[in-house]
Amino acid sequence: MEVAISCRDLRKTYDPDVEALRGVDLTIHVGECFGLLGPNGAGKTTTIEILEGLLKPTSGEVHIFGMTWKSHERDLREILGISLQETRLAEKLTVRETLELFASFYREPRSSEEVLTELSLTEKADSWVGNLSGGQRQRLAVATALVGNPRILFLDEPTTGLDPQSRHQLWDIVRTFQSRGGTVLLTTHYMDEAERLCGRIAIVDHGNIIAQGSPEELISRLSGHHVVEVAVGGDGALPFSFWTSLPGVDKVREEEGRYCLSVREPHQTIPKLLDEVQGRGLTLQHLTTRQASLEDVFVQLTGRHLREE
Repeated sequence: MEVAISCRDLRKTYDPDVEALRGVDLTIHVGECFGLLGPNGAGKTTTIEILEGLLKPTSGEVHIFGMTWKSHERDLREILGISLQETRLAEKLTVRETLELFASFYREPRSSEEVLTELSLTEKADSWVGNLSGGQRQRLAVATALVGNPRILFLDEPTTGLDPQSRHQLWDIVRTFQSRGGTVLLTTHYMDEAERLCGRIAIVDHGNIIAQGSPEELISRLSGHHVVEVAVGGDGALPFSFWTSLPGVDKVREEEGRYCLSVREPHQTIPKLLDEVQGRGLTLQHLTTRQASLEDVFVQLTGRHLREE
């Protein structure tokens, strides 16, 4: 497969004691939506800014369609579209004027009317930016990234704070861009978004990539196929070894007074669990089963939920 973005041994040091990146390797193929996930301070934003040409690495190599920022900066600016989590646009310009302003920055932009139609902004074309809703503003921010006719689209948490309908509209925009052969690099704090949109994902923590693969591969490899959440009450606490000794249990973590068991054969685990709880005179306060998710993978790898500071 043709490579759109590659970086090798990417490092960024701000002073001898602060290593933001510690040797990041990435390969992103043409036409895929690649997700970059990580808690705050993990090095995710630093990686993105280096790939976008906004920040110089301390060492390492970045190639975008075989070009480098040192030798081909102008050419790379022509093929990248960037949409930040919060884009500040002039509120006294209309939507159409804003889009035409951004189109003027490029040699071969797309038609403003075409982009307005694609992002469902035609009815708001003559409205001031200051009068748009949150979802409309975010679609306009993505429109300014698309009007330059990019080959790669960087989306930094594009749906944060949006209602479900607006989120789904932006998901459709991403899929449409991909259907034309475009490549997407996405950061998000929503696990369902990453699972739905991304063909592959890299999880970054402490300046390193700690896991990489498709959502299905990561879930199967790192969290089993099912999660059993259980809480019990009564006299005497169950030791941690009790939970790990149950049949079919791969991993265990304690969270908010409940135990989360990663299991591959819940039909073996649950009956034994219920027998043991009853036999020890304990009460079952909570029991749920569900499919394992990227959130489980993330917590297992980093010890933190994605939205935690």
